[in-house]
Amino acid sequence: MAKTQSTLILSLIACLLGAACSRPAEGNAPAGPQAMPVKVQTAELQQVGEFTEYLATLKSRNASILQPQVEGEITRIFVKSGDQVQQGTPILEIDPLKQQATVHSMEANHQSQLAQLEYNRTELERRKRLYAAGVIAKQDLDQAQTAYDTSLANVQAMEANVREHQVQLHYYTVTSPSAGIIGDIPVRVGDRVTVSTVLTTLDEQGELEAYISIPAERAGEVKVGTPIDLLSDATSEPTHTKISFVSPRVDPASQLLLVKAWVPNADHRFRNDQVVHARVVFRQMERPVVPVVAVSRMGGQIFAFVAEGQGAQAVAKQRPIKVGDVVGNNYVVLDGIKPGDRIITTGVQILVDGMPVAPQS
Repeated sequence: MAKTQSTLILSLIACLLGAACSRPAEGNAPAGPQAMPVKVQTAELQQVGEFTEYLATLKSRNASILQPQVEGEITRIFVKSGDQVQQGTPILEIDPLKQQATVHSMEANHQSQLAQLEYNRTELERRKRLYAAGVIAKQDLDQAQTAYDTSLANVQAMEANVREHQVQLHYYTVTSPSAGIIGDIPVRVGDRVTVSTVLTTLDEQGELEAYISIPAERAGEVKVGTPIDLLSDATSEPTHTKISFVSPRVDPASQLLLVKAWVPNADHRFRNDQVVHARVVFRQMERPVVPVVAVSRMGGQIFAFVAEGQGAQAVAKQRPIKVGDVVGNNYVVLDGIKPGDRIITTGVQILVDGMPVAPQS
């Protein structure tokens, strides 16, 4: 019996020692959640503009609409749409046969009048000699002088008419008034045109003017030199320019103020009559910006996460913010972010307030 009791006591001691060994050592706390690696961007003040976006129409000061100066039927077209032409290049020809016949008829009349003038000149010289010899009366001499003067006036008038019709004959060939690119040609060979018919357009690529209409209530905020950004599409970089003209009056019908801006176009990015978006920058200010990807929305409120603390002690703090316009890929922050804050730009959809993070620049 005593031996059995001793065996039970030894077994109990062994179990107690085993339990003690399997217990965690004192002072070693259980491992906490690992910090989530995130990328951060330090908020800095940037020069941003308070702007409003309007539609602008681009117009070329070197574009022209070609119309004929004479009426008639088109017999030849020398160019096609899109051709690059130089000054004086023939564009099309209007049937000149009738005008050529008129010029030839007038030239023949001119030759006839020259012959009559020569006859009257000879007759005048003969009568002068006869009058000097006392053979004829003064009246006969005066008649010869009048006939000569009349013939001379007729010849001079006919010469002027011939020159006029010869010049008009050149109008039957329409030429390019300057170098440029031929636009659409709506007429065809055989069409009859008048002086009001549009034959084509001619665009000389280069600088353009942007025509922008500003609401009357903001008329006092614009002046010559106000910055403007022009955007031809959503992906390209804006073209920077400035207002070069402000109309002295508001249109009473539309209550809009016309302003203009020169548009540099060395790369031929813009075209005549193109409609683009124009950002009129009314004033400049310094504001922090936050990347668009760092912003989240919940219940109509906008939030951003900021990394607070250093190293392993950093945590993500969710802040409500107020934002303004989008400039590039950033929101302009009006409230909630100050310069120096480390804005978390990755993983914002899975972050929660107070979550440990490992910031990476």
